[in-house]
Amino acid sequence: MHPVLALGNFDGLHRGHLKIVERVRRGAAEHGGTPMAMTFDPHPSRVVRPDKAAPLLMTKQQRLDALGHAGMSAVAVVRFTREMSRWDPEMFVRTVLVEWLRVSEVWVGANFLFGHERSGSFTVLRTLGQRYGFRADKIDPVRYKEFVVSSTRIRRLVSEGRTDEAGALLGHQFYIDGLVVEGKRRGRELGFPTANLQTENELIPPNGVYATTATIDGIVHPSITNIGVRPTFGDSTKTTIEAYVLGFNGDLYGRRIRLGFVLRLRDERKFEDVDALRAQLEADRRRAERLFAQLSV
Repeated sequence: MHPVLALGNFDGLHRGHLKIVERVRRGAAEHGGTPMAMTFDPHPSRVVRPDKAAPLLMTKQQRLDALGHAGMSAVAVVRFTREMSRWDPEMFVRTVLVEWLRVSEVWVGANFLFGHERSGSFTVLRTLGQRYGFRADKIDPVRYKEFVVSSTRIRRLVSEGRTDEAGALLGHQFYIDGLVVEGKRRGRELGFPTANLQTENELIPPNGVYATTATIDGIVHPSITNIGVRPTFGDSTKTTIEAYVLGFNGDLYGRRIRLGFVLRLRDERKFEDVDALRAQLEADRRRAERLFAQLSV
């Protein structure tokens, strides 16, 4: 099989990850190998530092799907355990890369660390590769404008509501997937029927109103999404995710949709009455339509 391997966590599958994947695809094509990726589940931080582990940009299924769409013929998911966290770098390389995957080539990001207490650097990986008969190489950090692209930076941008900047570093929209469930139908009463989304994604942008895309059955629609507690009505303390899909009249209950976050439009706030809220929603719709016209969505 001669696997050419992309090795990492790949949370978000951002521009830096995609450069590794692209190099793996090229290396596999050049040497008649199989382009594949290896990732961990759960994320190592959940096992080693659970009190400090950040919410992830992607679910495991989203990560697997994204790696497949990026051209990986296979994805190996290694179950990360407390026992594995105590393995030294050589134990990891011998057990996983050599005996299980039988890699011919491994590509990592320049800052990739592995083994007990992250003691294995790229230099260690390359040395072990020479010992066990595989090539190890790295991709230098990828920059977007003045920023080094990293999952950590992207998580921070999303958590601050700066979803347009997060999307620029990702190279694609930050998105969440979910099931449309029954809501209180308040949007329909206001003339803006919304899809109430129940999601397994851990990281959700902060409360506010966002220009989004809604992918339904593979078709991308412009939409506006409110994340929050509907303060004008004052009857809820639970955060909801409600998407108004522009120009869509079908029934979405029980269907799965993907929301891609384009731009934060404003904070969520309490209005004097329903008429004031309706007027603001209309203004939000007009602003979103202008934005999507520029983006050709």
